[in-house]
Amino acid sequence: MPERRITFLLDGRPVTASPGESLLRVARREGVVLPHLCSGKGLRPAGNCRSCLVEIEGERTLAPACCRAPEEGMRVDTRSERARQARRLVLELLLGETDPAAVDPGSELAQAASRAGLTLSPGGAAGLPPADASHPAIRVNLAACIHCTRCVRACREVQVNDVIGMGFRGAGVRILFDLDDPLGTSSCVACGECVQACPSGALASAGGSAAPRSGEPVDSLCPYCGVGCQLRYRVRDNRILGVEGRHGPANRGRLCVKGRYGYDYVSHPQRLTRPLVRRPDAPKGADAIRDPEQWREVFREADWDEALARAATGFREIRREHGGRALAGFGSAKGSNEEAYLFQRLVRTGFGSNNVDHCTRLCHASSVAALLEGLGTGAVSNPVSDVAQADLVMVVGANPDSNHPVAASFIKNAARAGRRLVVIDPRETPLARHADHFLQFRPGSDVALFNAMLHTIVSEGLVDEAFVHARTEGFRELRERVLAFSPEAMAPRCGIDAATIRRVAREYAGAGRAMIFWGMGVSQHVHGTDNVRCLIALALATGNLGRPGTGLHPLRGQNNVQGASDMGLIPMFLPGYQPVDDPGARRRFETLWGARLDPEPGLTVVEIMAAALAGEIRGLYVMGENPAMSDPNLNHTRRALAALEHLVVQDLFLTETAWFADVVLPASAFPEKSGSFTNTDRRVQRGRQALRPPDGARQDLWIIQALARRLGLAWEYAEPARVYREMQRAMPGIAGIDWERLEREGAVTYPCPAPDHPGQPVLFGEGFPRPGGRARFVPTRLVSPDELPDAEYPLVLITGRRLEHWHTGAMTRRSRVLDAIAPAAEISAHPRDLAAIGAGDGEPVTLSTRRGRITATARSDDGLRPGQLFLPFCYREAAANLLTNDALDPFGRIPEFKYCAVRLSRGGRRPH
Repeated sequence: MPERRITFLLDGRPVTASPGESLLRVARREGVVLPHLCSGKGLRPAGNCRSCLVEIEGERTLAPACCRAPEEGMRVDTRSERARQARRLVLELLLGETDPAAVDPGSELAQAASRAGLTLSPGGAAGLPPADASHPAIRVNLAACIHCTRCVRACREVQVNDVIGMGFRGAGVRILFDLDDPLGTSSCVACGECVQACPSGALASAGGSAAPRSGEPVDSLCPYCGVGCQLRYRVRDNRILGVEGRHGPANRGRLCVKGRYGYDYVSHPQRLTRPLVRRPDAPKGADAIRDPEQWREVFREADWDEALARAATGFREIRREHGGRALAGFGSAKGSNEEAYLFQRLVRTGFGSNNVDHCTRLCHASSVAALLEGLGTGAVSNPVSDVAQADLVMVVGANPDSNHPVAASFIKNAARAGRRLVVIDPRETPLARHADHFLQFRPGSDVALFNAMLHTIVSEGLVDEAFVHARTEGFRELRERVLAFSPEAMAPRCGIDAATIRRVAREYAGAGRAMIFWGMGVSQHVHGTDNVRCLIALALATGNLGRPGTGLHPLRGQNNVQGASDMGLIPMFLPGYQPVDDPGARRRFETLWGARLDPEPGLTVVEIMAAALAGEIRGLYVMGENPAMSDPNLNHTRRALAALEHLVVQDLFLTETAWFADVVLPASAFPEKSGSFTNTDRRVQRGRQALRPPDGARQDLWIIQALARRLGLAWEYAEPARVYREMQRAMPGIAGIDWERLEREGAVTYPCPAPDHPGQPVLFGEGFPRPGGRARFVPTRLVSPDELPDAEYPLVLITGRRLEHWHTGAMTRRSRVLDAIAPAAEISAHPRDLAAIGAGDGEPVTLSTRRGRITATARSDDGLRPGQLFLPFCYREAAANLLTNDALDPFGRIPEFKYCAVRLSRGGRRPH
């Protein structure tokens, strides 16, 4: 049904508008320029600055265009003398409340004043507050503030961080942070939404890096988490001046602290610009990692011809003497789809094995295993934005405020709008304060809790029988299994009382539309696949799949981990999740690639390291990954890296892994490359090159091809578009998303089978890609964590990310703002556990496990239960994975990062 349109006169011209559309928006669309200092894109209209006043025929007073909707036949005049003079007077009054010297000359306020014939003359109001430079990211100068409240609405209503408010009365009214704290000591998370919203420069990025109005704009993507935020770089002289959020489908103009301020790593002095070759007198060892300034003691510089020749010769000799299965490759979830595709093709056709993997093995391998088994695909069923259509949102084992902050903002928006929110986690995460129910269960008791919820749904007749009968199989076995998991029986095990379990299960089952999000707190266990099987069962039993506002969404960690998996950067699947041991699939790729393929699935990340230590894997090619920091039981991993005969590392910096390399190849950073990337929503998006790589570094696509040619592969892909077109032939899911469409539209969701198909954001509306089109229930049993606390190691360690840093810190710890905000590792512990060892906040404490020990600063955190500790894994000087357990989930082959027994003691030598 066509949308009803309203016709009215704007400055004497007939125009049309949608019902409820503001006069300001219509005027902007029609090319009429009106100042609008309190109205901003994505913000609720406030109408408090009155700078957009217009005259409406028959009305006594002027109307603010930002919060007035047109009516049929209305006559609106923006150019009348009365309206123009009123707007000019408003601007004069606003300027009179500021110090004009503090107003940003490029700001909206300055530009509006200039159009009105006003100048920023010296002088201004007296008694204005002094500037505040206490925060590393944001400079505050309230002498330029016009009290438009854009920053308040941006902070409270858009990002829902609740830091900024208005305080005091009358002439003394002003913006304040928390309880009138300096910004640097407030709870600000530096998302910069207030900076992007501010029309005067009262809030600006520190160090002259405000989202600038000058510089060449380049539309691209954020290089960090899987949300896939669209952004705009501002570039001058091959340097990024600043970053703005674009109104992309995943972020609608929003960014987090990493996306807005974490771009300057590309110009860090430690950036690699020349290939390095290991010196013959620099033997490898498990203690090979040194200070970056000591690189000359281990490596010497080489030209590209020598470095590539050495890299390829080492691989060729191992292949000749020991066969292709003695070689392996770790690809990157940070690179483009095109890079991932060529990397896995090189390993499969150049090395001759399927020993290729990437970081999905360490984050969501168990999720993918369970989803493929139960639903027929490992991707998310619904986009994050569907929270706006859900009645209930459940977030399990995830901390999106730190790991996916923009996604978290949409979840918080939904909670504020009345959607019920359930947070289930061993830690009290920031999202918990917005929840209707927060279930702080005991670590490792996931299956007990989820099966108790399933017991409630089954035993109380809350199952969607029609959905289960028509679209699933295996429900009878599940019903029988969960009868033993009553909430009363499971409550002592999971630490949640039975009444709460029943209440949450009833609310989930009774919601018309319910979504489940989960993170690595669910997947990184020896029972991670069972955990996800339970979540799938909850959705299937209640019919919460196949519709907007329902579904299952494992939040993907790195910016292109979904795309890297899609491209076949995993050992058991070819591109498009076609099994390597399927003869038909293998024949199709052999025809496409002109090469014979190994019919046996390859080894996973952790298995490759074990095989290296055993002498079975002798050569390894690592692109943009850092297993010497990211793998569990790092002492074991580092011994394995040292045992390799030949290691080639392709990266931006001399990472912890690169210290073990025989050849190091300097690569291109995210803003220096073009390509396609796939976010957590299955949305394929265009990343565009904004900078030239530094002299001496090379594009990753160029490096992969140069190495491939030296291994006997006749490749010549001059640009990413040529690789992408081959990917289209290999993968039916993106057949309808050609390069030109991607360039034109910027983002398209797969599966998209035809050029005129809009893409499919919601899966399973008509069936499941499994035999018979039916989803499968898979019953689970209780499985304990591999290593339980005991008298020697009485506590439980949980690891994870922190807001300001990402993955192993190779990029973010080389960003000025991000490292200034979070410069050192902290061990978070319940106050009772710190008191038990006589330690306080800020003191050094030591963590020990059966695998290693680290010392860091203590941080009291009553969001943890007694007996639990938390440590981020991004700090090389206190590497959490020296402690973690490398026991594997038997299905997903993922390590148990989220649970190991640990001892906490006072003191220790804090690393520098």
